[in-house]
Amino acid sequence: MKIGITLNDGKGLDSEVCAHFGQCSHFLIVDTDGEKITGSKVVENTAVHGGGGCQAVGEILKYGITHVIAGGMGMGAQNKFAAAGVPIFGYCGKAGDAVKELLGSKLGGIDPCKDHGHDGGCAH
Repeated sequence: MKIGITLNDGKGLDSEVCAHFGQCSHFLIVDTDGEKITGSKVVENTAVHGGGGCQAVGEILKYGITHVIAGGMGMGAQNKFAAAGVPIFGYCGKAGDAVKELLGSKLGGIDPCKDHGHDGGCAH
């Protein structure tokens, strides 16, 4: 499994998961084998912008991710991940804890962000 996680900064597994997918400053790309982390790297989100995450979807997909974790995400980005066959999960807290939760099958889906004009909850 290769997990892409939105970050507020470049501290990797110690970073907080960013509350909004399209506005994160960095992505954490985590490789796993079973329930073990086998490697990770922080990459800058060069597609960061003021609203929506659709451009950032293409940016993170180029790393070959199979799963995404974010604090919140608009429907446009959610639809692009669905079309790519990449499941998305919501989390609030440290990126390392988010990975542990996902590997333990304890993470749920993510609701559309309210600030994108859709119903549903969002952590920001």
